[in-house]
Amino acid sequence: MKPRETQRSGVEDLFRERLENLIDLRHRLAKLAEAIDWAVFEDGFGDLYDADQGRPGVPIRLMVGLHYLKHAFDRSDEEVVLEWLENPYWQYFCGEEYFQHQLPIDPSQMTRFRQRIGASGCELMLHQTVLVGLKTKTITRRSFSSVTVDTTVHDCKDAGGRTNQETESKRKR
Repeated sequence: MKPRETQRSGVEDLFRERLENLIDLRHRLAKLAEAIDWAVFEDGFGDLYDADQGRPGVPIRLMVGLHYLKHAFDRSDEEVVLEWLENPYWQYFCGEEYFQHQLPIDPSQMTRFRQRIGASGCELMLHQTVLVGLKTKTITRRSFSSVTVDTTVHDCKDAGGRTNQETESKRKR
C-alpha cells in the first residue's frame, strides 16, 4: 500500500510535548528539516507503491530522513535506527510530531527501501542534497569545479586468509 504521509495532527496532546517545543529550532538539523522540500520525495517515490496491496508503507519522509542521517553521521542501518530512538533532533528531522519511544522500523527496511527506489531514487536524494546545500549557502557552485576521490587501498584478506601484500609477494616469486 501507499505509505502514510507525514502530517501534523494539529491536535494538542495533553500528556505529551511537541518536539518543536523540546528542541532548539536553530539547531542545524531543525533548520535543514525546514529547508528540504520533502514533497519532492513523496512525488518521486509515491508511485513505487501499490495503492491496493499490503499494509500501509512507512512514511517516505522517515525513510529518506533516515538515509540522510545514515550518510551524514556515517552510521550503519542498525545504528541509525537505534540512534533515532534516542535523539529528538533526528526524530524531528524525520517528520515526527511527538517524541517516539519505539523503533520506527526494522533496520532491514532500509535495504528494501534502497532496492525499491533504485539508482534513480538515490540520484534524486543526492540532487536534492545539492539543491539544499546551494539554497542554504552551505556550498557554492565553485565547490563543483573539482572532485576529490579517495583511492585508499585497504589491506584485506582473500579466501585463503592471505593479505594483499602476501598474495602479491607470492606472485612475484
